Amino acid sequence: MRRQVCPEVLDDLDPADPRAVRSRGDLRRVHRAMGSLTILRNLIARLRLAATPRTILELGAGDGTLLLRLARALPSWRGVELTLLDRQRVVPPETLEGFRKLEWRVNVACEDALSWAADPAVTRFDLCVTTLFLHHFKDDDLGVLLEGIARRCDAFIASEPRRDLLASVGSRLVGLLGTNAVTRGDAVKSVAAGFAGRELSDAWPKGSGGWQVREFRAPPFSHCFLAARDEYGARLK
Repeated sequence: MRRQVCPEVLDDLDPADPRAVRSRGDLRRVHRAMGSLTILRNLIARLRLAATPRTILELGAGDGTLLLRLARALPSWRGVELTLLDRQRVVPPETLEGFRKLEWRVNVACEDALSWAADPAVTRFDLCVTTLFLHHFKDDDLGVLLEGIARRCDAFIASEPRRDLLASVGSRLVGLLGTNAVTRGDAVKSVAAGFAGRELSDAWPKGSGGWQVREFRAPPFSHCFLAARDEYGARLK
C-alpha cells in the first residue's frame, strides 16, 4: 500500500490539554516498547563518526526526554550544543536540568520544521536526529524537509514507523500499554504514513552529492535511515 498521511490529533491539541499531556506520556511508553533508544544508539554506531558531534539538532523534539535518555547513554559526549526544535514548547524544566548535569547546552526552538527547512540561514549542525517525525509529511513536503536537512547538517539519523503488516497489528495493540484514545488513533495513522523499502533514500535530495546513505528495517516496528557527508569523516556501516 502507498503511504497515507493524515493529520494526527496530538499535533493540533493545545499543549496544556489534558489529553495532550497524557498522550505525551504515552509516547514515552511507546518509545520504550519500540526500543527507540537502542535503535538510536545503533544508528550512531553505524555512522562510525570520526569525532563526537559538537552541535546536534533534533527535529520534532517533543518533550526532549528521548534525547535526554540518549545523552545519558553516551557518557563520553560532553560539551554538546543541542537544539530541540518543535512547533510546541513542551520541554519541561527537569529535562533541561538533566541536560545541564550532563554538560549539554540546550536551545529550545519553537518553530515549524518546514519553515526551518526553507530558511536561508547558514547555521549548521554536525548531526540531525528525528524519531517518529518524518512520517507526518506528505511526499512534496518531505522533499522540502530533507533538502533543508541536507543543506544544514553533516550527518542525519531517523527512526520512523515501518509500514508493514506487523507494525499495523502492533499499532492496534498500543492500548495494552495503557494509552489514551488520542495515542491509539494516532498510532494507526502513523503506521499508514510510515516507510518501507527505499522510500526515504529515493526522497533524499539528488542534487546534494557527496553523501553516503543507508536505509533498513529495525525490528520489530521501525524503519531507519541514515546519511552522512563524505567530507564529515563518517564511514557508514
